[in-house]
Amino acid sequence: MSNISNLTNKIIEDAKATAKQLVDEAKIKEKNTIDKRVSEAEREKNMLISRAEGEAKIRAERIVSNAHLQVRNMKLSAKGETLDNVFKAALIKLNALPQERLLKFMKDSILSLDIDGDEEVIVDENNNAITPEFIEEVNKALKAKGKLGELKLSSRKNINGGYIIMKKGIGINNTFESLIKSLRDELEAEVASALFS
Repeated sequence: MSNISNLTNKIIEDAKATAKQLVDEAKIKEKNTIDKRVSEAEREKNMLISRAEGEAKIRAERIVSNAHLQVRNMKLSAKGETLDNVFKAALIKLNALPQERLLKFMKDSILSLDIDGDEEVIVDENNNAITPEFIEEVNKALKAKGKLGELKLSSRKNINGGYIIMKKGIGINNTFESLIKSLRDELEAEVASALFS
């Protein structure tokens, strides 16, 4: 799990530059939008002043208020898109882990689980690094921990990285997508704070 936290921290740092650029662009759009709307409001106010000065003022205030609302919505949308991109980038980086780090992560995380040691291991269909020899190595480590050490490599599925441990229809989902999703709930506020402060 610490590998994911370290990787997430690295991704946060990498994304700060991108986030800053998006925020700067949003600020420029905010200024341009507000300037344009204020200018439009002033022109309209001057045209309506001869007929109804009070009505023109109210209308100008509504236009400016709407411009501020539109800018706020644009900023929120840009922030949401940036957060989505950060977590998508985390998933991409996890799936691009070098084989040695991937195997270490899988072995360490399997050994940290509260399992009997006779479950099935389901891995991604594109992951050729997980071999029967690797499972045997994990089984030896499980036996050293007093577990059964009889994990079996099951069929490969399209699970987008990571693995699933199954026994009697009950699974532990350690796919990268699932891990990122669970961490996102915990880290989203922290990541947003780091990116947009």
